[in-house]
Amino acid sequence: MDKDARPSAVFDLDGTLADTAHRQHFLEGAKRDWRGFFAAAVDDPPLAEGVRMVLDSAEACRIVYLTGRPERCRRDTVDWLSRQGLPAGELLMRRDDDRRPARRMKLDVLRRMGRSQEVRMLVDDDELVCDDAEAAGFAVVRARWADTSAALKDAQEREGRT
Repeated sequence: MDKDARPSAVFDLDGTLADTAHRQHFLEGAKRDWRGFFAAAVDDPPLAEGVRMVLDSAEACRIVYLTGRPERCRRDTVDWLSRQGLPAGELLMRRDDDRRPARRMKLDVLRRMGRSQEVRMLVDDDELVCDDAEAAGFAVVRARWADTSAALKDAQEREGRT
């Protein structure tokens, strides 16, 4: 059992804390370059509004990072979080072979979390993730401070990649 009894604040990465605009071109066209897309994540600039929300939440809440990035990106993701000065927190990632839409994958994780702890809020930029989380009774903050391309939105829903 986790000794930290504080409620959890759950934060998405891409489009919420990390600005993916410089790498979204990898997802355009008929053949998407997922390796290139994820490899370029190390150079993502932070999104100030999202970072501020994490820092503001860190005292009252246990921080959880929930991302659709595949598990194979863990080391780069942990390094990126550290370079941004973000607080340590649990990092929950998609299995490398999981191709479910982000809304299904993330809602499954939130429901599991909710059985053993209070989830105070989810902060995510994906409207479909937010819609499903709200419908399931979770408090949601919609991260609308990044520019997300249509190609990325489509990939999140139809290809289950981020």
